[in-house]
Amino acid sequence: MKLLVRPTTLNTLAPQLRPFLTRRSYATQHGLGTTTTSTTRRRTVTPFNDDGQVPWHQLSAGEKTARATQQSFNFGLIVTGVVLTGGVGYFLYQDVFSPDSKTAYFNRAVDRIKQDPACLSLLGDAKKITAHGEETYNKWRRARPIAATHKTDGQGNEHIMLHFYVEGPLNRGTVNVHLTKRAGGSEFLYKYLYLDVPGHTRLYLENADTKSSGDGSKKYRLFGVSWN
Repeated sequence: MKLLVRPTTLNTLAPQLRPFLTRRSYATQHGLGTTTTSTTRRRTVTPFNDDGQVPWHQLSAGEKTARATQQSFNFGLIVTGVVLTGGVGYFLYQDVFSPDSKTAYFNRAVDRIKQDPACLSLLGDAKKITAHGEETYNKWRRARPIAATHKTDGQGNEHIMLHFYVEGPLNRGTVNVHLTKRAGGSEFLYKYLYLDVPGHTRLYLENADTKSSGDGSKKYRLFGVSWN
């Protein structure tokens, strides 16, 4: 006995299976679409995680505010850094590099000491003379601060006063410097520059009082006023 399969059987079942296959295909495509959307969803931009990769037009109102806040903060840091750098540079110039700085006058006074024969006779070889500021607990001489003041008196005259120490192979001494600049003047002038070595007479390298009294002109005082 033979069984015969009629070709019309599959054709007969096709209309019945078509709705089922259609629903299955739709469900599969819909599920894939949902998965793709969820994996590509970006994180919310905040002031702390914004790296600038998300275009501006794709940001929400809150995210735009977050980006603006972050950029304002960064700009503020840059401005603060520039101001601080400029301030440090200004003070370095005023205290170290300016021709009228305390450090510049200190170096000039030390050079005057090393070039003066009378000072060398008391201190010794110029190449072995060292200069430093006030004594401290720090053993390094470079860390000893120079006692210096810069002030303006009631008449508008500026005064710079220095006090430091020098040491040579023969002796140790103290140096005092006083410079003045009259109101409206262009440069500082020495009022005095002298070296004190214990047991020896004070050595003046500059003394404005001696110059004014030895200029050869006669002066008379009447009612507290000097007259030529």
